[in-house]
Amino acid sequence: MRAMVYRGPYRVRVEEKDRPRIEHPNDAIVRVTLAAICGSDLHLYHGLMPDTRVGMTFGHEFIGVVEEVGGSVQSVKPGDRVMVPFNISCGSCFYCARGMLANCHNVNPNATAVGGIYGYSHTTGGYDGGQAEYVRVPFADVGPTLIPDWMHDEDAVLLTDATATGYFGAQLGDIREGDVVVVFGAGPVGLVAAQSAWLMGAGRVIVVDHLDYRLEKARTFAHAETVDFTEHDDVVVHLKRITDHLGADVAIDAVGAEADGNLRQHVAAAKLKLQGGSAVALNWAIDSVRKGATISVMGAYGPIPNSVKFGDAMNKGLTLRMNQCPVKRQWPRLFEHVRNGHLTPRDLVTHRIPLEHIAEGYHIFSSKLDECIKPLVVPNAA
Repeated sequence: MRAMVYRGPYRVRVEEKDRPRIEHPNDAIVRVTLAAICGSDLHLYHGLMPDTRVGMTFGHEFIGVVEEVGGSVQSVKPGDRVMVPFNISCGSCFYCARGMLANCHNVNPNATAVGGIYGYSHTTGGYDGGQAEYVRVPFADVGPTLIPDWMHDEDAVLLTDATATGYFGAQLGDIREGDVVVVFGAGPVGLVAAQSAWLMGAGRVIVVDHLDYRLEKARTFAHAETVDFTEHDDVVVHLKRITDHLGADVAIDAVGAEADGNLRQHVAAAKLKLQGGSAVALNWAIDSVRKGATISVMGAYGPIPNSVKFGDAMNKGLTLRMNQCPVKRQWPRLFEHVRNGHLTPRDLVTHRIPLEHIAEGYHIFSSKLDECIKPLVVPNAA
């Protein structure tokens, strides 16, 4: 089969790989019909995540058709159209039983923290991902879900991570009626978080970024106020000024490891790999909220230390909430929001890239070219 293959930082290409096979009675083999490139994939592409091995196939957002199932699989069958959450979960361990599907203890040898994730380095289990023609789906009775007949394929693929994660980010903010919510980052997750904040009762939503086309998308897609941090000597002072000098009630970090805005931290994290990510956005969140506020962290960071202002968070009495999104737990509510038009995931899609051109797709997305917000990958484009 054809698959995207990692060959080192900034180097990916399409190669022939062995088609995956059933390795366990609980497995399914899914023929991928649509996948996506995620901002988190760029952290791998840039070499920021440890133990990203040459030869790995990325891609944790995908949908497809079941081709084959193991002997014990009962919930899906060959021919079913399915959407697959990015979390790999057993469904029965201590954490899965408590709804913490992103922290499954049985699917990752490194499961003291995160569980298993498709296509996201060996720190999350070493599973090949969906930027390929076929993918092996473990625990097929737990993860894959039939795509409803009414759902558009592009909505379905974005519900496997970006939309669910953005919604979860707003949910973790514990937003109350009338709250001022600041979202750092106008990528897909930040845009969905901003859109979702209104559903949860926000009285005001502000999105911070520095790219004009992403800020415009925040205004049109999420109906948010916007702040270009490059236009202010100190964006924290500006945010305090426009929030009655108290600060926001809720902040959502939807940026993570490669935040701009502080040259020293960006170089130390993104270039020299001395940190698990540039914590600029998270520190801005800590500084710009009021005392007693809540901060939700959705941006991905590596497992090595970061320069986070934890003392300030403690002294301000902040609540910090974070985790990888337990995708399938969000789906019942999200399906209704999408069906009713309250959330519109496919409006984020800007590019549809044939699998053969995935190297160019990564370059466009990584370099913020052609006003790219969310690129999809089409394995069998005509």
